[in-house]
Amino acid sequence: MEILWFYIAVALAISDELHTKLFWSLFFDFYILLAGLIQRIVGSNIRMWIVHEALESIFNFVVISILFLSPQIGFLAAGIHLFVDLFHEAVGMELPPLEHRALHFVIESCFFILVFSINTPIT
Repeated sequence: MEILWFYIAVALAISDELHTKLFWSLFFDFYILLAGLIQRIVGSNIRMWIVHEALESIFNFVVISILFLSPQIGFLAAGIHLFVDLFHEAVGMELPPLEHRALHFVIESCFFILVFSINTPIT
């Protein structure tokens, strides 16, 4: 296991920031049009937000899968990131950016420590 969990958590944080910078800066106009289209298709803002989180999760899956050459790690990383995003929004946590990133990092790190420790024999 060593510190692979740490590298994955850092890569996931970078992937999330990359998603934010790409889609809210570089492709802003496209993203607004896409959001309008999605909102029209799904019919509500909450569903549109869930679709947005799912698309972000797909982005994270692709980036992490390529970085670690493992679709399994990409799937797990995207899944835990999506879970944390949905959970902290559902319970109404309003966090500043640094605290938001720290929340993700701690939960995602603990998740991967747990996942990688499952196959580690106890000595």
